Amino acid sequence: MKFIKTLTSLALILTSAGAFAQSPGVSDKEILVGQFAAFSGPAAQLGERLKVGIEAYFKATNAAGGVNGRTLKLVTRDDGYEPEKAVTAVKALVYEDKVFALVGAVGTPTGLAALPTITNEKVPMVGMFTGAQGLREPFNRQIFHVRASYFDETERIVQHLTTTGAKKIAVFYQNDAYGKAGLEGVNRALAKRDLKPVVTEAFERNTVEVGAALTTILPTQPDAVIQIGAYKSCAAFIKESRKKGYGGQFFNVSFVGSKALANELGPVGPGVVISQVVPFPFGQALPIVREYQQRMTEAGQTEFDFSSMEGFLMAKVFVEGVKRAGNKLTRDSLITGLESMNAVNMGGFNINYSAKNHEGSKYTDLSIIGRDSKFVH
Repeated sequence: MKFIKTLTSLALILTSAGAFAQSPGVSDKEILVGQFAAFSGPAAQLGERLKVGIEAYFKATNAAGGVNGRTLKLVTRDDGYEPEKAVTAVKALVYEDKVFALVGAVGTPTGLAALPTITNEKVPMVGMFTGAQGLREPFNRQIFHVRASYFDETERIVQHLTTTGAKKIAVFYQNDAYGKAGLEGVNRALAKRDLKPVVTEAFERNTVEVGAALTTILPTQPDAVIQIGAYKSCAAFIKESRKKGYGGQFFNVSFVGSKALANELGPVGPGVVISQVVPFPFGQALPIVREYQQRMTEAGQTEFDFSSMEGFLMAKVFVEGVKRAGNKLTRDSLITGLESMNAVNMGGFNINYSAKNHEGSKYTDLSIIGRDSKFVH
């Protein structure tokens, strides 16, 4: 009898070990979650602020006992907002760190470069800080978006501009997959109104070399310039344009990094408009914003901004998916759990997934930089 009990116990141990072997990054006490993003270079604030929001929600979740008894641990790898480094970073997270899932990647070119590894290894990815169609079409079972697309954002911007009478619209865009995705969105939105950009000009990623764009764009005297780039490049173009006497409007999509852009611009920032894909993080009207502010404060973070708000939402969606996956957590059960989130109201921010739709949200808004780098809703 004692021998049989010993064999039974051994079988249970082996079965348990086998189950966990099938779910990398999951133990009976912890879930390892990976993030590859820019933590160095000209786009570093994007990754840093996203991480702050993710960790604020994870910390609150852990303080409440975790998810089904498991705490959450975030493991990060820096890709410097460069595609080649993103491939190295995501492979390190998957093969070396052995994370269970990924949350909060930053960028279109980096996301596209990492996509083959994510897809081949069937690692769930929740929340990508990009709205590019190339990461939404064709449908990918592993990828769950938490933000609206660049097509949604640029439609909102063009709608606003044309409603106020602006017709001469220029586009200053990053010369990569991100910039071209944004440019396509602007072209589509203008075409719906029988319009075209008065001029377009590209610049190179992770640089502030905007001289050629200034020479091309400013002579056309556009009513507005729509910028598709990260904060340092866009700030450099705005500053130089103002020095040269340009008095038109500047519009940016959310990826620019709103707070970082406002800080870079300083006194020339007021009036710059940025489309947003998350609720205004400085207000008190929505329950989700009040929760975000509370969790950030509890985590010792006193500075609120759009990027950390988005990281917070990504983490909240991920945790909800883990809860719905149940105690026997696998990558497949997480995907099933996330896909069950149909029309879920998270306190004023809606998420809508299904087995055929991982878009998540269509939420867009506009914000304006005011005095002292503060934002006006």
